[in-house]
Amino acid sequence: MEKLAEKLKELRIEKGLSQREVSSALGMTRNAFTNYENGYREPSLDNLKKICQFFDVSADYLLGLKDF
Repeated sequence: MEKLAEKLKELRIEKGLSQREVSSALGMTRNAFTNYENGYREPSLDNLKKICQFFDVSADYLLGLKDF
């Protein structure tokens, strides 16, 4: 899920947040979020939902299915 990794990093940087700040807000380890952002792992549906809510974007956007 290369698109997901790219979007996560883009959104985090746009908000001026560190990986640690995002992972803490999402209730996960920094390592888990870093793995998502680097494309090493994919989030569970529950974590995908948390990420969408945190960044206020749709899952379609995060997955690269829509550009908005």
